[in-house]
Amino acid sequence: MSSPVVGVLAVQGDVREHLRALEESGAHSIAVRRPEEVERIDGLVLPGGESTTMDKLLRAFDLQQPLRERIARGMPAYGSCAGMILLADKVLDSTTDQQTIGGLDVTVRRNAFGRQVDSFETDLTMSGVDGAPIRAVFIRAPWVEAVGPAVEVLATVPDGPAAGRVVAVRQGSLLATSFHPEVTGDHRIHRFFVTEILRR
Repeated sequence: MSSPVVGVLAVQGDVREHLRALEESGAHSIAVRRPEEVERIDGLVLPGGESTTMDKLLRAFDLQQPLRERIARGMPAYGSCAGMILLADKVLDSTTDQQTIGGLDVTVRRNAFGRQVDSFETDLTMSGVDGAPIRAVFIRAPWVEAVGPAVEVLATVPDGPAAGRVVAVRQGSLLATSFHPEVTGDHRIHRFFVTEILRR
């Protein structure tokens, strides 16, 4: 597999930026809006956006179950910000009817860093990503409150009021970050994800 087909869930959120980042990282990227497209992809990116809206649209478009089945069968998936929430098995501060795709044995807290006005950027080191620290952009972001035994913590907030909070994790073929790497022009995390797909 020289150029994997990587889908970006395209029901809501910053889809175009992820499509571009994946293309520049060696993948062939497609927007995923229909159940039949789920079977065409080798991996999936769940972008940032509004997790409760994305959950409702996943169910409305009959995408939730096909995605759950593909991820349960081992399809690699990467969730950023709201995408992390969609992959999490447990969500705190969610609406009473919110559902997730699941698969990632973590508990995340929605809007953990605060409201839109509390958005911020910081430099952090992420395990598995070589080179200079990553410029991480947090926009109404979640953080990880608890991880299961199979989950590897890849990055934590280095300083400030949220110092030590877990913001990047991996479990088998699943990867998630609280922040938005697609908005900075630094595609190392996307390359990391594409490389993981090629290894499987």
